This record gives sequence, structure tokens and C-alpha cells, in this order.
Amino acid sequence: MTISAAHPSPGRLVARRLPAKRAVDLAGAATLLLLTLPLMAAVYLLIRATCPGPAVFRQVRAGRHGRPFAMLKFRTMHHGAHAARAALAPQNEAGGHLFKLRHDPRVTRVGRLLRRLSLDELPQLVNVLRGEMSLVGPRPLLLEDSGYTGRARDRLLVAPGLTGLWQVRGRSNLPWEEMLRLDLHYVENLSLRLDLGILLRTVPAVLTGRGAH
Repeated sequence: MTISAAHPSPGRLVARRLPAKRAVDLAGAATLLLLTLPLMAAVYLLIRATCPGPAVFRQVRAGRHGRPFAMLKFRTMHHGAHAARAALAPQNEAGGHLFKLRHDPRVTRVGRLLRRLSLDELPQLVNVLRGEMSLVGPRPLLLEDSGYTGRARDRLLVAPGLTGLWQVRGRSNLPWEEMLRLDLHYVENLSLRLDLGILLRTVPAVLTGRGAH
């Protein structure tokens, strides 16, 4: 795994700026949750009406400092799809610590639409309110995909985000090395101004659906 040239540890910068970031997360997540409740109710009913199984999917992911937490998502795959991941591993298109398939057979028809518009991520506003996630940050990976060494561990210095530099610079179209580089850039330059810029750029990225699958 190739990482850019060494930088000073960003740990102190992160520690100074986390309280303000947390305050913005609480206000933003509470507001967005209230605004999107009718939409979330509609998505919940659509999933229940079109595919057997629960509408909300809980999956253990790596949080800040690698601590596990149950990330919430609207289910976009057939029930029990995670068990089929091993059989599909040779077809992985992402490389590195990511597993992505452009035409994943486990994804339902409704799920493809939800993923394209990122509506499947809306329940993660609850994770933000709980303090397990942030509005902006590196995306949370599965525990088995989060074994980092060296500078790569710096992506775990902040809570994982509902959106981030991945989402505004290509989403799933990016190779693993570029995703990691963007995560490290975010951590090393953490600021509320950077978060605001990413949030503003997330809207057109979601509407165009570029790189979503």
C-alpha cells in the first residue's frame, strides 16, 4: 500500500477541533432527522412491501480508534446477502480494504435506487446523534476491512462520516489508494470550513449519482 510522504501526527489538531465538530454534528443531525422523517417512513414502507426481511440493516463497523459500533442503513440487498460475500470476493472491483461490485447480484431493484440517491444512508443520522459517527469523515468500513498499519491508522482518529471526500470526488469509482489518500488528507486538514465545503458538495454529488453502485 503506497501512502504519501510522512506528515506530523494530526492527533493534537483533531483533539482541539473535535468539540466544535461534535456541536455541529448534533445540531445538523437533529435538524436533518426531523426534515427527512416523512421520506424515511416512505422508504421503510417501500422496502417492506417489495422484499422480505427487515427494512433497517444493522452492521458492525469500525468507528473512531477502531471501536466497533452498529451502523444503521436501509437494507438494499436481499436478506442474508452478507453471507454470499466470500463467494463474490474474486470479482471485487475496488481492491485494498474495500469490496465493491458495480453490478452486485445481491442488490435489490429498490436498493439500486436507494444507493444511487444515497437514501440508504439516512438512518445513520441516528448514529451521528449517538456520537458513533459524524456528518463528515472517512466512511466506516467493516471490521475485517479496517486492519491498518502505519499512517493509514490515522483515518481512525476521527469518527466515520455520513459523507466525506470520497462522496464528492467520485464515490465508488475511486480506487482504494485514492480513497485512503483522501481520508488522510481530511484528517490532516480537519476544520469546520472543510466540513462545510464537503457538505455543500455532497448535494450535487448525490443528485447526479456519479460513482454510486
